This record gives sequence, C-alpha cells and structure tokens, in this order.
Amino acid sequence: MNAVKGVAIALILAGALGLAYGSFSYTKETQQAKLGPIELSVKEEKTVNIPVWAGVAAIVIGGVLLLSGSKKNS
Repeated sequence: MNAVKGVAIALILAGALGLAYGSFSYTKETQQAKLGPIELSVKEEKTVNIPVWAGVAAIVIGGVLLLSGSKKNS
C-alpha cells in the first residue's frame, strides 16, 4: 500500500468518525496560582465540535484520492 492510499483511508476513517461522534472533549490543566509551597491548579474540560461539512469533505477527498491512486497503478 502506498502513501496516497494510506492518507485516503485515514481521511475516510476520520470523516466517518467525525460524522458519527460530532464532537470530542479533552481536559486542560492550568496553573492558577502558586503561593509558596501551595500550588493551585484548575482542570477545565473543553469540547471541540466537528462540523458536518468537515466530515463529509474528508470522506469525499479521501474517496477521490483512493480512486485517483488506483487509476495510476492500473
């Protein structure tokens, strides 16, 4: 499998996952204050929304790359 097919499959999978889940969350830890030996930190959960158009675009671009890569090898 060449690099173009690998990228195409990765784009298709990423687009499908983006459409299926729609968003993902992660936790960000920030240091708020440091007073001598005491350190205060805050864990903040952030959510990233994945637009539907981005998922569809990734699938379409992956499909085009997969088809164009297979035509060159024929």
